[in-house]
Amino acid sequence: MMKWCRKQKKIEIESSLEQRSAEKLLEIGAQLRQARQAQALSLEGAEAKTMIQRRVLRAIEAGCREELPEPIYIQSFIKQYANALGLDGAELASKFPREDQQLQFKPSVRIPAAQLRPVHLYLLYLFVVFWAVNALSHTLSRGELQASNLQTKKQLSSTQIKSISAAENTENGKPVRVSVTLKAQSWLRITADGKTEFEGTLPQGTQRSWEAQEELTLRTENAGGVLVQFNQEKAKQIGNPGQMQEVTFAANQRL
Repeated sequence: MMKWCRKQKKIEIESSLEQRSAEKLLEIGAQLRQARQAQALSLEGAEAKTMIQRRVLRAIEAGCREELPEPIYIQSFIKQYANALGLDGAELASKFPREDQQLQFKPSVRIPAAQLRPVHLYLLYLFVVFWAVNALSHTLSRGELQASNLQTKKQLSSTQIKSISAAENTENGKPVRVSVTLKAQSWLRITADGKTEFEGTLPQGTQRSWEAQEELTLRTENAGGVLVQFNQEKAKQIGNPGQMQEVTFAANQRL
């Protein structure tokens, strides 16, 4: 009878934890979605900023627990996503309950050595494993992010087009005008004279133009899908499909 009661109690605790996890995930996901939409950031743009797959971000925002991995990874994704949106990632991630955290914060109870059973050793083993996985996940995430940032810097260094001196622009007196036509859906960031004029994802077929007094910088993560016309020059493709590219235009410069 006592054994059956303990088993029933365990089932109730696990059921309660799963319910609270689902409710918290819905609440956190809604908060992240609102923060992303407030910044006019698409899921594609969020994927590029966080290096987290789009389907995982979508599942977190929708609170789809069944489409996500183990709770320890969910908590790590929430923290990384929130930080990328300018929120307090650590605080938001701490609101998502995990079974190993429930074990960690239980009041300390001394169990005589004679009463230790395999189940106690198993729980202790689980706690150690969860702690190790959490530490490893954090280390790997930081390593991947640093590697990604380094790769991005290398790509920009090798592909960026240098602008001509602003003195020529002053002498010529003509503004810099750049027009783009999208052959495929692409994320763009346009900076004119040091000020961001546009950042977001545009659909295939979009045609847009921007002007600057001194220089204009265009950055895209799909260079093969963007045709660029600088002033009166013929429109040209600035890179390969899926390639990250940043190009700066100045007066009298030719594409």
